[in-house]
Amino acid sequence: MKTLRKVPALVIALSALASTSHAADIKVGAMGGFTGSLAELSANVHKARELALKQINAAGGLLKGDQLRFVTADSGCDAKTAVDAAGKLINVERVVSVIGPTCSGETIAVAQNVTIPAGVMLITDSATSAGLTTLNDGDTVYRTAPANVDQAGALATIVKSHNITSIAMIVVNDDYNSAIARNFESAFVKLGGKVSASVKVEANKASYRTDLASLSKGGSKAIAVFAYYGNGGINMIKNSIEANLFTTFYSTGGMADQAVVDQIGADRMRDHLFFATPAVDQEEVSFVAYADAAKKAGFDPASPYVANGYDAVFLTALAIEKAGSTDRKLLPAALRQVAGPGGEIVRPGEWAKAKALIAAGQKINYEGASGSVDFDTAGDIPGSFGITSVDDKGKLSQKLLRP
Repeated sequence: MKTLRKVPALVIALSALASTSHAADIKVGAMGGFTGSLAELSANVHKARELALKQINAAGGLLKGDQLRFVTADSGCDAKTAVDAAGKLINVERVVSVIGPTCSGETIAVAQNVTIPAGVMLITDSATSAGLTTLNDGDTVYRTAPANVDQAGALATIVKSHNITSIAMIVVNDDYNSAIARNFESAFVKLGGKVSASVKVEANKASYRTDLASLSKGGSKAIAVFAYYGNGGINMIKNSIEANLFTTFYSTGGMADQAVVDQIGADRMRDHLFFATPAVDQEEVSFVAYADAAKKAGFDPASPYVANGYDAVFLTALAIEKAGSTDRKLLPAALRQVAGPGGEIVRPGEWAKAKALIAAGQKINYEGASGSVDFDTAGDIPGSFGITSVDDKGKLSQKLLRP
């Protein structure tokens, strides 16, 4: 994917794949925080989206050979930017569905202000806020990433498994981090732990030393950092180490980026930095099929939310194929008919098989690259999680947490 530059808030850029669109193209909005606090993560996820798109188009395309095309939109992980961008996607570009955006706050804003009123299906591949679960959305909002209630529980389990009974918390005051911190504290207390001290802070402060010094008075040497790596999280860890305030750091998917290790140092972070992250069983047939193609395409198939991005595109395409139409209002019901118990299993890369089965009137069940994508009544999926830490080579490496 070509390098994405910082762009004005309202600019919608056609991806290279959409630049030569013609009458038979079926346009889908592909939103991501290509600038902002999760720019690198968003770019990685989009690579997986593009892989799915290329596979679908190479294996017969949609309906009667129509080509699936993205109209990309930079949401900047900002609610206002995202709402403006989504409005243009739906009202000007006339996309049939939306994939993304990246962050929870902007996704909720887009859903409430744009896609739900328009009756347009939205599948986010990385927004995990519990707020999405309770939206009155008319069955139009879905996600391929597990909710942060489950991720918070996984983090609590990891901390407790390290025999830590007391932990401090520093929390960036936004929708995603506030919710996951609240859920983590509840889960940790249920496991017999306690939070020694907690503070909410603003993003992107030049220094967090005063906040961290206050937290350290609670006596714990472990701290849970609820932030994005690009909006203050790295500075929080740096400040802690420089002032010798905390020695062990825990966080979730929004912080799980190699940049954290590279900027602070692998030797400092090895055995001292742990993340709870959405995970896949890399021995599963569906993941292996996707991973082989991802490696050939030049990206890491196991990076956070990347497999979820692939699944969001494949599911969107399946819904269009099942509906036999680009009528926006038909897609949510069609989506539920291609991802659920029963039916012939379809795996990543098996687009030709899926088309043939749908054409024959047979029921299918897509088993995703990220695992099961059987949606519940709220549009959520069951999730698996892993523990991500620094390996001997100084790289982030994940191990699946098994029940």
